[in-house]
Amino acid sequence: MPQPGEVFQPKPSAEDSLLDLLVETLEGLDEEARAQFLRQFFRTIAQIDLTEAQSSEYWSKILERRRELVTSTGKAVSLRTAMVDVLSSMSSLRVPVLVEYDEFKKLQINAATDALTGLYNRRLFDEYLDKELNRAKRYGQQLAVVILDLHKLKEVNDRFGHLQGDHVLQIAATTLRTTLRAADFAFRIGGDEFALLLPQTDTEQAVTLCRRVRSEYENQLHPLRMDVGVTLDFGVAVHPHDGDQKGALLSVADERLYALKHATRTPPRVVPIEKEPAPEAAPAPPRVSPPTPAPGPSVVREAPPERRKWERVSLAGTKAHAVFAETQRTAKVIDLSYGGVALALDREEDLPEQFNAVLHVPILPPVRVLLRKVSSLRIETGRLRLGCAFIS
Repeated sequence: MPQPGEVFQPKPSAEDSLLDLLVETLEGLDEEARAQFLRQFFRTIAQIDLTEAQSSEYWSKILERRRELVTSTGKAVSLRTAMVDVLSSMSSLRVPVLVEYDEFKKLQINAATDALTGLYNRRLFDEYLDKELNRAKRYGQQLAVVILDLHKLKEVNDRFGHLQGDHVLQIAATTLRTTLRAADFAFRIGGDEFALLLPQTDTEQAVTLCRRVRSEYENQLHPLRMDVGVTLDFGVAVHPHDGDQKGALLSVADERLYALKHATRTPPRVVPIEKEPAPEAAPAPPRVSPPTPAPGPSVVREAPPERRKWERVSLAGTKAHAVFAETQRTAKVIDLSYGGVALALDREEDLPEQFNAVLHVPILPPVRVLLRKVSSLRIETGRLRLGCAFIS
């Protein structure tokens, strides 16, 4: 309690006491060491990058300004007050107030993370992708790049409001954090887009992880009882198999995301093969009952060969291929008809009886189809010829 006539002096804060101790400590250092420390000090506490000479000059001005303020006010003046005054007057203050180191680190984290989901943002995704790709190249390792899309987010926003839309985004982020390995990275790179960086991961491992993420995410959405098919679609690209440059990997991942996103939700669209009209048949002769055969041994006549229902178009020698939506494997297209397609595979044991694929056929745009396995035959090359029918 101050006595009458005394000027009340507030107790200095811990930060101010620390800065006062810093002043005393720096006085005991030689000029070069003091300049090196001050340069790092200004970079950390005020986000400004000065030379060592400029740092020493600024420090001298701050100490001089503090002495001026003490003389003019007759009160104790904190070093922070003098620092803000000097740096503001010299247009060097990058933040509105000087903060202690822990608070400054929080600012850095906030600048690198998405405010809604808490995941790293697009800027950090670009930075980490460059670093991890360089690391993978240096040590000859694989790196999986995954682009994920939150399907039907707009419908959730339109029907249930943006608060619900934000909630499903946050659930997606939580699912990623709890499902990924410690060495993996998750990012929110757009409104409904996420990205993953999976070091030392091949295509099969990445696809398996993405399926687990999608399944877990759908389970987490069940309590919301929304009659909207919200899910996470994904596209996977792996260095070095799918490319060794950043742009190439992102392009492949985007293409495969598009294939999966639309293959399971767009009705199959196949262009029929035009055939010339058959000539008009001659009038049928009057029906005459065949004569009763004479008694004797029965004769078995061979049935005429069954004609194919659809004419086939051979695609041998072309780059026609199919991309399986679920596994993102590819297979060569042998031939195509209005009713189905024949594929050349090394194996088929991992394909279900019905599966989605995107057909890439010369002249036509990519065709999204739902296929059903009909037949399989080992061909001369040792591969398997898998006959599939289109399902309407």
